[in-house]
Amino acid sequence: MNKVPLTVAGAEQLRQELHRLKTVDRPDVIAAIAEARSHGDLSENAEYDAAKERQGFIEGRIREVEGKLSNAQIIDPKLLDADGRCVFGATVELEDLDTGETVTYQIVGDDEADIKAGKIAISSPIARALIGKFAGDVAEVQAPGGVRELELIDVRYE
Repeated sequence: MNKVPLTVAGAEQLRQELHRLKTVDRPDVIAAIAEARSHGDLSENAEYDAAKERQGFIEGRIREVEGKLSNAQIIDPKLLDADGRCVFGATVELEDLDTGETVTYQIVGDDEADIKAGKIAISSPIARALIGKFAGDVAEVQAPGGVRELELIDVRYE
């Protein structure tokens, strides 16, 4: 299986989620199943069915997170030596040449992406257009509304 790039913060988020799933969510659902069982006939017990379904979801998510962590290639942006080039983990400041609007994004793994937090996935069209570019370069990005030209103002490794 291929290594999945993750930032240090992204890996820590997954570790925290795994810890919560194993120490809080799993015991809660086991208790809910035991409670539902105590109500008698399981064939017509909606509480039991819901708890079993939730248990299946939790166990599946635990396997998924463990798999992601075991295949993770954890990259610390602070330790990168990319000579000012835009790479995975870099924080970039961009200016839309059509609107003059500036935005700042960090290029992160697919599981960490959160546009509201300024984190875009490495697989996104914007990130793919920026990879390998330097401050001052202009990237053309195919957006739903047509091609956008973004000037790379600054590249930082935070």
